[in-house]
Amino acid sequence: MSLVIRAAQPADAALIFALVCELADYENLQGDVAATPEAIAGALFAREPRLSCDIAEWNGEPAGFAVWFLNFSTFRGRHGLYVEDLFVRPALRGHGIGKALMARLARHCIEQGFARFEWAVLDWNAPSIAFYKSIGAQVMDEWRICRLTGKALQDFAGTAS
Repeated sequence: MSLVIRAAQPADAALIFALVCELADYENLQGDVAATPEAIAGALFAREPRLSCDIAEWNGEPAGFAVWFLNFSTFRGRHGLYVEDLFVRPALRGHGIGKALMARLARHCIEQGFARFEWAVLDWNAPSIAFYKSIGAQVMDEWRICRLTGKALQDFAGTAS
Protein backbone atom coordinates (compact mmCIF):
# COMPACT_ATOMS: atom_id res chain seq x y z
CA MET A 1 0.00 0.00 0.00
CA SER A 2 1.32 3.45 -0.83
CA LEU A 3 0.57 6.93 0.40
CA VAL A 4 1.50 10.05 -1.53
CA ILE A 5 0.83 13.57 -0.28
CA ARG A 6 1.19 16.36 -2.79
CA ALA A 7 0.33 20.01 -3.20
CA ALA A 8 -2.98 20.55 -4.94
CA GLN A 9 -2.93 21.61 -8.58
CA PRO A 10 -5.54 23.64 -10.52
CA ALA A 11 -6.93 20.42 -12.06
CA ASP A 12 -7.83 19.29 -8.50
CA ALA A 13 -10.50 21.98 -7.94
CA ALA A 14 -13.46 19.63 -8.53
CA LEU A 15 -11.86 16.96 -6.30
CA ILE A 16 -11.25 19.47 -3.52
CA PHE A 17 -14.84 20.66 -3.77
CA ALA A 18 -16.06 17.04 -3.60
CA LEU A 19 -13.95 16.47 -0.47
CA VAL A 20 -15.34 19.67 1.07
CA CYS A 21 -18.85 18.35 0.44
CA GLU A 22 -17.95 14.96 1.95
CA LEU A 23 -16.59 16.75 5.02
CA ALA A 24 -19.78 18.81 5.27
CA ASP A 25 -21.82 15.58 5.12
CA TYR A 26 -19.70 14.07 7.91
CA GLU A 27 -20.14 17.19 10.07
CA ASN A 28 -23.89 17.48 9.27
CA LEU A 29 -23.24 20.91 7.75
CA GLN A 30 -24.36 20.30 4.16
CA GLY A 31 -26.51 23.44 4.21
CA ASP A 32 -23.49 25.60 4.98
CA VAL A 33 -21.66 24.82 1.73
CA ALA A 34 -21.96 27.83 -0.57
CA ALA A 35 -18.60 27.32 -2.29
CA THR A 36 -18.20 26.14 -5.87
CA PRO A 37 -15.28 24.41 -7.56
CA GLU A 38 -14.59 27.73 -9.30
CA ALA A 39 -14.50 29.65 -6.01
CA ILE A 40 -12.14 27.11 -4.51
CA ALA A 41 -9.89 27.23 -7.57
CA GLY A 42 -9.89 31.02 -7.42
CA ALA A 43 -8.77 31.00 -3.79
CA LEU A 44 -6.18 28.25 -4.08
CA PHE A 45 -4.64 29.11 -7.42
CA ALA A 46 -4.74 32.90 -7.56
CA ARG A 47 -1.58 34.80 -8.50
CA GLU A 48 -0.88 35.36 -4.77
CA PRO A 49 -2.93 32.67 -3.00
CA ARG A 50 -3.75 33.03 0.67
CA LEU A 51 -4.89 29.44 0.97
CA SER A 52 -3.10 26.13 0.39
CA CYS A 53 -4.20 22.53 0.01
CA ASP A 54 -2.45 19.19 0.21
CA ILE A 55 -4.02 16.09 -1.32
CA ALA A 56 -3.44 12.59 0.07
CA GLU A 57 -3.61 9.69 -2.36
CA TRP A 58 -3.78 6.06 -1.24
CA ASN A 59 -2.74 3.62 -3.95
CA GLY A 60 -3.22 6.38 -6.54
CA GLU A 61 -6.77 7.24 -5.45
CA PRO A 62 -7.78 10.47 -3.67
CA ALA A 63 -8.01 9.69 0.03
CA GLY A 64 -8.22 13.05 1.79
CA PHE A 65 -6.98 16.57 2.05
CA ALA A 66 -5.83 19.39 4.29
CA VAL A 67 -6.70 23.02 3.54
CA TRP A 68 -4.65 25.59 5.42
CA PHE A 69 -3.53 29.19 5.60
CA LEU A 70 -1.16 31.38 7.56
CA ASN A 71 -2.21 33.27 10.64
CA PHE A 72 -0.12 35.48 12.91
CA SER A 73 0.61 35.48 16.63
CA THR A 74 1.24 38.95 17.98
CA PHE A 75 2.37 37.35 21.24
CA ARG A 76 5.02 35.34 19.42
CA GLY A 77 5.72 37.89 16.70
CA ARG A 78 5.62 35.18 14.03
CA HIS A 79 3.28 33.48 11.62
CA GLY A 80 1.51 30.24 12.37
CA LEU A 81 -0.34 27.70 10.29
CA TYR A 82 -4.10 27.22 10.65
CA VAL A 83 -5.80 24.12 9.27
CA GLU A 84 -9.25 25.02 7.98
CA ASP A 85 -10.16 21.49 6.89
CA LEU A 86 -8.67 18.06 7.43
CA PHE A 87 -10.57 15.11 6.03
CA VAL A 88 -9.88 11.49 5.18
CA ARG A 89 -12.55 9.50 3.41
CA PRO A 90 -14.17 7.10 5.91
CA ALA A 91 -13.31 3.94 3.96
CA LEU A 92 -9.62 4.88 4.08
CA ARG A 93 -9.32 5.82 7.74
CA GLY A 94 -6.97 3.79 9.90
CA HIS A 95 -4.09 3.82 7.42
CA GLY A 96 -2.27 6.81 8.95
CA ILE A 97 -3.38 9.21 6.21
CA GLY A 98 -4.63 11.93 8.56
CA LYS A 99 -1.54 11.61 10.69
CA ALA A 100 0.67 11.89 7.60
CA LEU A 101 -1.17 15.02 6.45
CA MET A 102 -0.76 16.61 9.88
CA ALA A 103 2.92 15.58 10.11
CA ARG A 104 3.58 17.17 6.71
CA LEU A 105 2.07 20.43 7.97
CA ALA A 106 4.02 20.20 11.24
CA ARG A 107 7.25 19.83 9.25
CA HIS A 108 6.29 22.85 7.17
CA CYS A 109 5.81 24.84 10.40
CA ILE A 110 9.25 23.85 11.66
CA GLU A 111 10.95 24.53 8.31
CA GLN A 112 9.37 27.98 8.08
CA GLY A 113 9.96 28.90 11.73
CA PHE A 114 6.24 29.27 12.46
CA ALA A 115 5.20 29.80 16.06
CA ARG A 116 2.03 27.72 16.09
CA PHE A 117 0.06 24.98 14.36
CA GLU A 118 -3.66 25.34 15.09
CA TRP A 119 -7.09 24.11 14.06
CA ALA A 120 -10.60 23.74 15.45
CA VAL A 121 -12.55 20.57 16.14
CA LEU A 122 -16.26 20.12 16.78
CA ASP A 123 -16.90 19.26 20.43
CA TRP A 124 -18.94 16.16 19.50
CA ASN A 125 -16.21 14.70 17.28
CA ALA A 126 -14.70 12.33 19.84
CA PRO A 127 -12.66 10.29 17.30
CA SER A 128 -10.95 13.43 15.99
CA ILE A 129 -10.36 14.82 19.47
CA ALA A 130 -8.77 11.52 20.51
CA PHE A 131 -6.61 11.54 17.37
CA TYR A 132 -5.45 15.12 17.97
CA LYS A 133 -4.60 14.33 21.59
CA SER A 134 -2.69 11.24 20.45
CA ILE A 135 -0.35 13.41 18.35
CA GLY A 136 0.30 15.71 21.31
CA ALA A 137 -2.19 18.49 20.58
CA GLN A 138 -3.64 20.49 23.43
CA VAL A 139 -7.43 20.85 23.10
CA MET A 140 -8.00 24.35 24.44
CA ASP A 141 -11.41 24.20 26.10
CA GLU A 142 -11.12 27.72 27.46
CA TRP A 143 -11.10 29.28 23.96
CA ARG A 144 -14.27 29.70 21.92
CA ILE A 145 -14.56 30.52 18.23
CA CYS A 146 -16.65 33.62 17.51
CA ARG A 147 -18.18 34.17 14.09
CA LEU A 148 -20.14 36.84 12.26
CA THR A 149 -21.66 35.83 8.92
CA GLY A 150 -24.55 36.74 6.65
CA LYS A 151 -27.04 39.30 7.93
CA ALA A 152 -25.35 39.62 11.33
CA LEU A 153 -22.08 40.51 9.62
CA GLN A 154 -23.81 43.03 7.35
CA ASP A 155 -25.74 44.56 10.22
CA PHE A 156 -22.70 44.94 12.42
CA ALA A 157 -20.56 46.34 9.60
CA GLY A 158 -23.20 49.01 9.13
CA THR A 159 -22.94 50.14 12.76
CA ALA A 160 -19.32 51.26 12.52
CA SER A 161 -18.69 54.95 11.98
